Amino acid sequence: MLNITNTEHFGLGRKIIANMTSESWKNIPHVGYNYEADITDLLTELRKINMSRSINDKITVNTLMLKVIAEGLKAAPAMNAHIDYNSFLVRGRIDTFEEINISIPMVMSDGHMMTVNVRGFEKMNLDEITEKINDVRRRMENTILEEAMYEASFANTINELKKGHILKALGRLFGAKTGKHKIKLLTGEEKRRYHSMSSNDRLTGYDIEQGTVTVSNLGSLDRSLTGNVTLLEIIPPQVAAFGIGAIQDKVTCATDSCGIKSADFRKILPICIAFDHRALDFGDVIPFTRRCNEIFENPTVIHDWLDDKKAVRKFKEA
Repeated sequence: MLNITNTEHFGLGRKIIANMTSESWKNIPHVGYNYEADITDLLTELRKINMSRSINDKITVNTLMLKVIAEGLKAAPAMNAHIDYNSFLVRGRIDTFEEINISIPMVMSDGHMMTVNVRGFEKMNLDEITEKINDVRRRMENTILEEAMYEASFANTINELKKGHILKALGRLFGAKTGKHKIKLLTGEEKRRYHSMSSNDRLTGYDIEQGTVTVSNLGSLDRSLTGNVTLLEIIPPQVAAFGIGAIQDKVTCATDSCGIKSADFRKILPICIAFDHRALDFGDVIPFTRRCNEIFENPTVIHDWLDDKKAVRKFKEA
């Protein structure tokens, strides 16, 4: 007989994660590719950009990689899509999107994880991405996780009812409203006061709706991580997900103009690319990696991704 040290029933956040990941692994034929990005020269250009910037205006590696991934998705639009597949009828549909809305798992100040849908990467420059993510973090500090997740979960349950998935929707409602597994939400004056707060100051269900693709940066949680993300779940109905590791020093083989090979120390960023084989073949992913390689080999392009107005203002101040 094992001695149980603690029992904790799933809260709403864990319920949502358990449901979505179970559905992912149950229904999606995953393919994983470990892409090793040589970002040595990219980091050099990033340091040049940040040298003249204040702490609040510095561009982080995370922000830069989100932009790089968005540029890669522009070259490989099939990866920025949702799938609708009926296994019984063997019928499917893939909707490809112009908008690149990235679901980004972020850690709250209390240690809980919240996945936020940051919209509009297809048109944002690096400074705009920085401002958007900083604003999300600001609003996150005023957010009660269960309330925001309940808004999104309730909307999703209504959609299931509209699709005719009555038993599934009723099961969710029963599981959330009864017994030891009942979800604890705000009530009375406390609820009224919280929900009267402007959505400009807190996150709502809208902010945690599904994006068009998910990017998880594990390296940002612990820069000392070694190894690669080997596979991660694709959250339906998305068809692709990216898992970024920590930057690592690796010895690579360099070839000079005369064809002579030598060992070279480089900064390598491991990125796991997972895709849904029902929607994509590896040929659909190649344009993504080719575009990323172009950026890493010609990193001065990132200077074109800055806010011109901000650059002019800094020049005048100097």
